[in-house]
Amino acid sequence: MIKSFLSKLRTMSSNDLDTSRRRHPRRPSDRCVAVIFGQSFPVEDWSPGGLLIAADDRMFGMNQDMEITVKFKLRNAILDVTHRGRVVRKSSQKVGIEFEPLTQSIRRAFQQVIDDHVA
Repeated sequence: MIKSFLSKLRTMSSNDLDTSRRRHPRRPSDRCVAVIFGQSFPVEDWSPGGLLIAADDRMFGMNQDMEITVKFKLRNAILDVTHRGRVVRKSSQKVGIEFEPLTQSIRRAFQQVIDDHVA
């Protein structure tokens, strides 16, 4: 009994980083805005799976589908990426939007943003 207790303690203590439930890492450092229904909203963070915007959560309904244009400021240009998404999370002044599955061209555009940030 003591051996099983000690073995559980050993497996629980670890210096490894916590694993995330997210499929994609969030990118809070990129400068971008989201244009939804013709109105611009600041983007808190984004990933190829979705984005978190600063907005009045009363303007959006849960599971509401919408077209989103994300405007990224790159080194020498502005890149517009238009895609569809759905509201999956709302809290005070923040709205989480999940993207529909990405097309190959949108996936390349997101990779271009990441590459520009690294360069």
